[in-house]
Amino acid sequence: TSTCSRSGCPAATGSAATEGAEIGADYIAFGAMFPSTTKPNAPPAPFDLITRAKRELGLPVAAIGGITLANAAQVLAAGADLLAVVSDVFGAEDPVARAAAYRALF
Repeated sequence: TSTCSRSGCPAATGSAATEGAEIGADYIAFGAMFPSTTKPNAPPAPFDLITRAKRELGLPVAAIGGITLANAAQVLAAGADLLAVVSDVFGAEDPVARAAAYRALF
């Protein structure tokens, strides 16, 4: 069964992303981009999925999974419009400052 809806589509493959676009999803999300403590068993998503989705689907692309300030630029360079970050923000000594540092990347 699909996890895509009109509000968004978490996708592990290009075909799932295409399905999301066809049903009118507002965005497509790919991950895990890097090993993640939040979902340690999530399969890795290749960066080219982001690049292809941006080129072919015309929807905003979110990236999730193992993203940190140290690797966020790689994901943005691949074309991600949004970053979904949990551990690196909430595990930081100052979560507000860490969130502001992410905001500065855009």
